[in-house]
Amino acid sequence: MTRYALITGASSGIGLAMAEALARRGRSLILVARQRDQLESIAIELTQRFDVEVLFRACDLGEPLRLSGFLLELEEGDRQIDLLVNCAGIGTCGPFLAQDWMTEQDLIEVNILALTRLCHAVGNSMALQGGGQILNVASVAAYSPGPWMSTYHASKAYVLHFSEALRVELKQSGVKVSVLCPGPTRTAFFRTAQLNSEKIEKSGSMMSPEEVALHAVRALDKNRAIIIPGRRNRWRAFLPRLGSRWLNRTIVGMVNKTYCPR
Repeated sequence: MTRYALITGASSGIGLAMAEALARRGRSLILVARQRDQLESIAIELTQRFDVEVLFRACDLGEPLRLSGFLLELEEGDRQIDLLVNCAGIGTCGPFLAQDWMTEQDLIEVNILALTRLCHAVGNSMALQGGGQILNVASVAAYSPGPWMSTYHASKAYVLHFSEALRVELKQSGVKVSVLCPGPTRTAFFRTAQLNSEKIEKSGSMMSPEEVALHAVRALDKNRAIIIPGRRNRWRAFLPRLGSRWLNRTIVGMVNKTYCPR
């Protein structure tokens, strides 16, 4: 029976790079994102380049009813998923009280609720079939409170802690859980979150999605619990432990404020 890797947020950024990295290895894929046209062209391209089966499903994970429909399709279908990659994510920037609430709610629905629900549904299927692997995408932002990006940082802290806990719980069932914590990555995230990425670009600390995906795939082979691509990003995750929480949130707030629109 063919086994599939299910990737959310697969139309761009790290999700797309993960799809290409896995297709290069001969993996059959199920790609999920909001943009149907983009998914269709990506599926055709990956199929032609790597001679693998690539299925796709346009689904807005921020809408619980659509996610329920998609999960029902998976449950009733006969396709076995042995790798779940939760890449879909949203970011916002600026004072929390000034944010449009529906945008904040969408962030919570996608970054937290949809990810958790997919882990529950697909994780149960994996446990029944005797094993599988889950990769949840968090961020180095998970290691610090983030004034002016408060909801985003909090959502990624949830993903980090949830994934680590799930790894322990599912070990007996043969399901391996890892969490990817990239730093600044050259994706559409900065544009959609309305962040000014010029300073980060000039510092040379941005990684490409392809670099992050390659690091992630290699770390999955080794069943790493926490995957942090790049030495600078590992320092970003480690340094908050050295100072007080007051100092940590103050510094991160000052940095975030410089990237947010005035």
